[in-house]
Amino acid sequence: MQEWLIELLKGIGKLFLHPVFYYLFFIAAVLGVSRVKRERRNFHVRAENAYFELKQLLPLGILIGLALSVVAVAAGIVIPMETILFTAAFTILWSFTTKVRWMAPAYTLGFAFFATIFAIGQKWPLPSFMTSVADQEQTVYPAVAVLLALLLIGEGILIFKNGQKGTSPKLIKSKRGQSIGAHEVKRLWMLPVCLVVPGAGLQDSFDWWPVFSLAGHTYSLMLVPFAVGFFQQVQGDLPSEAVKILGKRVIALGTLTGILSIAGYWYPLAAIAVTALAIIGRELITVRQRMSDENRPFYFSKRNKGVMVLGIIPGSPANNMTLQVGELITKVNGMAVQDKESLYEALLINRAHCKLEVIDVNGQIRFAQRALFEGDHHELGILFIQDEVKKGHEAV
Repeated sequence: MQEWLIELLKGIGKLFLHPVFYYLFFIAAVLGVSRVKRERRNFHVRAENAYFELKQLLPLGILIGLALSVVAVAAGIVIPMETILFTAAFTILWSFTTKVRWMAPAYTLGFAFFATIFAIGQKWPLPSFMTSVADQEQTVYPAVAVLLALLLIGEGILIFKNGQKGTSPKLIKSKRGQSIGAHEVKRLWMLPVCLVVPGAGLQDSFDWWPVFSLAGHTYSLMLVPFAVGFFQQVQGDLPSEAVKILGKRVIALGTLTGILSIAGYWYPLAAIAVTALAIIGRELITVRQRMSDENRPFYFSKRNKGVMVLGIIPGSPANNMTLQVGELITKVNGMAVQDKESLYEALLINRAHCKLEVIDVNGQIRFAQRALFEGDHHELGILFIQDEVKKGHEAV
């Protein structure tokens, strides 16, 4: 047993040579760089640094992936190697569209499911270690549907817990040509899930690969890095609230898909319908959110009284005073403010101390104050909307 466990650890460790594993790091880095460039175009300064997306890629995903692995292995879910390879292919393929949300499980594993069925029907000449499906169709189809449901639940948890962190402020144009504020989440997570793969073919190609036998059949364990791409733009609500709502809806879809997928073990064709439902349902959630947000009044718009906080630069005085996105600054050092110029003039009243009167997101008045030191951001580090459209929007 000890030797088998050692070989198992070796096998799982070498799986991190999986090309998708490294590819997701590359895509996350690209997302970070492109976000910083956009923020500098809008505000002449970035909010989070370019490494932010990279830092979000794995930590929470590892914990959720571990939980999903326990459930998948304990439930005896067996996933064919064909489907795993097709999922990797669709992950890379959809990334070329530059639509990161297409790298979500519904579109990668979902399309891989149908590609597997098509390959079987067309009798594609696949390598010898990829012939694990033909004689197990009765259990393979529902197993993939159940895995998709688990990944949807994992995606929903990631969106709910992590999607609201570090949302990126941006500037967009209204239908009347006015500049308004919005927030964008373009995130990529990795869910490493340990799966049971049928057959010993992998051991034939890789002699270090651990296998085990159960009920006369041979299986292998494989750690698979699943991508979870997410995109959401919010202009009619607080980004934290809007992202949480969408996360709850994805969790609900995953739960419904999981319940329905159980029927596939008695009626394998039902798994096809359930997988299609998961793909369509995930798309409908995105469309519904976008249409609902576009039909709401702009949340981040110029106000007659006060300066709306569109974003906060990390480590700035504004961040240290716990100012929040969506709050309205009405007074600075006792002076009423309406725009950048009046806010800057109020800051000059007292260069050593700053006292703010703020209306929070619940409509309650609160006060925030802090001593200002040499080296502090000279304009607090707030991102907001200016009056002059032609000059753009800057940080204060």
